[in-house]
Amino acid sequence: MPLPQPVAEELRRIVGRESVIDAPNDLRIFERDGSIEGAVPDAVVLASSTEHVSAVIKVAAKHRIPVVPRGAGTGLSGGAVTIRGGIALQVTRMRKILAIDPVAQTALVEPGVVNQELSLVAAQHGLFYAPDPSSQKACTIGGNAAENSGGPHCLYYGVTTNHVLGMEVVLADGSVHWVSGDAPDRVGLDLCGVLVGSEGTLCAITKIKVRLLRIPPSIATMLAAFPSIETASQAVSAVIGHGIVPAALEMMDSVTVGAVEAHYHAGYPTDAGAVLLVEVDGIAESMWELMAASGKILGENQGYAIREAQTPAERELLWAGRKGAIGALGRIKPNYYLHDGVVPRSRLPQVLSAVGEIGEHYQLPVANVFHAGDGNLHPNILFDLRDRQVLHQVEAAGEEMLRAVVELGGALSGEHGIGLEKSAFMPWIYNPDDLGAMHRLKDVFDADGILNPGKIFPDPSRKSVHLAGRTGLAVEAKWW
Repeated sequence: MPLPQPVAEELRRIVGRESVIDAPNDLRIFERDGSIEGAVPDAVVLASSTEHVSAVIKVAAKHRIPVVPRGAGTGLSGGAVTIRGGIALQVTRMRKILAIDPVAQTALVEPGVVNQELSLVAAQHGLFYAPDPSSQKACTIGGNAAENSGGPHCLYYGVTTNHVLGMEVVLADGSVHWVSGDAPDRVGLDLCGVLVGSEGTLCAITKIKVRLLRIPPSIATMLAAFPSIETASQAVSAVIGHGIVPAALEMMDSVTVGAVEAHYHAGYPTDAGAVLLVEVDGIAESMWELMAASGKILGENQGYAIREAQTPAERELLWAGRKGAIGALGRIKPNYYLHDGVVPRSRLPQVLSAVGEIGEHYQLPVANVFHAGDGNLHPNILFDLRDRQVLHQVEAAGEEMLRAVVELGGALSGEHGIGLEKSAFMPWIYNPDDLGAMHRLKDVFDADGILNPGKIFPDPSRKSVHLAGRTGLAVEAKWW
C-alpha cells in the first residue's frame, strides 16, 4: 500500500520531489534484488548524503515504517526485498571515493561506490581492494559490507570484514555514529565487526573505510581439467593439504564449462568432468615454486590438460569465463536459483554427490561453479519460470541441498547472507538460546524493528513470499 501522503511529503522535503518514487509502475523496478524473491516497496527514496539517510530514518522511526537499505540490488538472498513494505532506501547516488591514502593504504568511500571502480582508482597508486565478488562490476562496497561478501580471492585474502577498518552508520533512531577507527588492531568490543554482515538489520551504512593492498608483483593463473567433479574435489584437498594456499582456487563442472566455453571461448576443455582455476601471486621466485608444486599435485590427482596463462590477456579471458559463468548458464535455461552453503573441503565429494542426486530426483539441471578452496558451494538450479509449477520443485530442491550441507557439518551461507531466502533454516544450525541472543542484539540496535524486518530470523507468521525469476515474472509460492 502507498505511504500516507503526509509521510511522502515529509520525505520529499528531505531529498527533493524527484527523489521519492511512489508510482506503482515505477516501484516495480525495485521489487527484487538478484534472488528469486520479490515484494514491491511502498516508496523508494533516493538518498544523496548521510544527512538524507539520517533524516529519512528519523521519519520512518517516527511513523514506525520499515526501512530497507538498498545498494545495486545484486544480492542473492533477498536481503534488499521489502517483504513488509515500507521504504526502500536507495544509496547508489552516494558513490564518491572520498579519499585514498597511498601511505596508510586505506580508502574512505561512500556506500554506492562500485566494487571494481575502487580497485581501478586504487590501481593508480599501485593498490587494490581484495574482496572481489563475481558481480564486482555492479555491486557496491556498501552492499558488500552489509552482506560480508567474499569472492574468488577470499581464500587467501579474506572476506569483506577482514578489510573494513571503520564505518559511519545511521542507527534506527536516525543518529549518526562512527564505529572503529584508524588503529591497525581493534581493542575492546568490535562494533564494526558486529555491523559488517548484519544485512541492514542493525544500521544503514553511509561511509566505509577499507584496507587496500599492494598489487602483487607477479601473478600466475593455471587451468586444469579432471575426469569428474569428485576427482577435482580430491585435488583441491590435496593442494591445501600440502600447505599451499593459492590466491584463488575455483571449480566449474561440465555443465558450466560447456555453457562458458560456448559464450567466452576461453579455452576450457569441454570433455572435462570439471575444471579448476588456480591462481597464485607474490614475488616471482616463490610464486613460480608454488605454481610448479600445485601443477604437480593436480597431475598426481588425475588432472590433465594443465596449462598456465601465458599473457595477461589469456589470464583475463580465463577469469572472464569464471566470473561470467552464471550469466552464461542462461544458454541452458532462462532462470536460475542458487544457494551458497559452505562445507569442510574434505566433504566436497559427498556434498556434490548429494547435490547431483537431488537435481536428478527433481529432474532439474544443476550447474556447479564455486569457490572450491574454502568449500563455498554455488549449485545453480536451472529452470524456466514460464512453467509455473516448477518453482515448487526448485524451492524443494534448494532446501534439500542446504539440508545436505548442514548434515555434513557445513553452514547456510558463505558470502551471500541469510536474508529472506534462508531465514527459515536458521534453526537448523542455531538453537533457541542462540537465536534468542541474536534477537536481543537486534533489539538493542533497533527496538521497534524498522530496519530491514523479516530478514535473518525465522518468521512463523509469514505464510508465503513472492518468488520472482530473471524474466521479471512473479508467482505466489508457499514458504517452507
